[in-house]
Amino acid sequence: MEEYLRELRKEFEAHRNEEYAKQQSAYMRYKFIFFGFNSTLRREIAKPFLDKNYLPDKAEFHPIIQALWEMPQRDYQMFALDFMKRYVRKIEESDMEIFEYTITHKSWWDTVDFIAATMLGAYFKKFPELRQQYVDKWLSSGDIWLQRSALLFQLKYKEEFDTSLLTYTIKPLLGSKEFFINKAIGWMLRQYGKSNPDWVINYVKETPELANLSKREALKHLG
Repeated sequence: MEEYLRELRKEFEAHRNEEYAKQQSAYMRYKFIFFGFNSTLRREIAKPFLDKNYLPDKAEFHPIIQALWEMPQRDYQMFALDFMKRYVRKIEESDMEIFEYTITHKSWWDTVDFIAATMLGAYFKKFPELRQQYVDKWLSSGDIWLQRSALLFQLKYKEEFDTSLLTYTIKPLLGSKEFFINKAIGWMLRQYGKSNPDWVINYVKETPELANLSKREALKHLG
């Protein structure tokens, strides 16, 4: 693990671009610092580290992700997302611990949305009996990023989309003033509207408590 991270750090440092790093930080409202390379170059640098023959054993999944999350540059957390995805078929029940950690630390849409839609989406397909437990926990947590994750994990579900669970999740969040919550509600409704527009139109009509942002997002392509 130490050698793996040391070599990654060496490669990231070698491609540092201070001027572009300032632009990236400004774009992210100065919440994070960067090395200063775009996602295309980052993935090119990361490619050998994500090769199946070089990936660490699954036993090191948690400590490596946590170490990446504790590093100062945002590029490490973005690399961690690609790293996570390489293990998506090996998800275990205990992995929820690291998923919750990454959602609640250095939280912003650029990491949370990926973790919710990709990692949690896969997790709950493998462990559907745990969905309700975590949805309830996150809704009552008061943490907007856990609440957003409760909404977004079905983003890629298509025909497996559970509208009853979605409406259950939305209900306690109605009246929220949080942009990221209301945006996510509208996003999920818009996503489901691609396959069942009538359901979404009727739901919006029958739910006057929906924030205007949620309504606009939900009906964006439905007229």
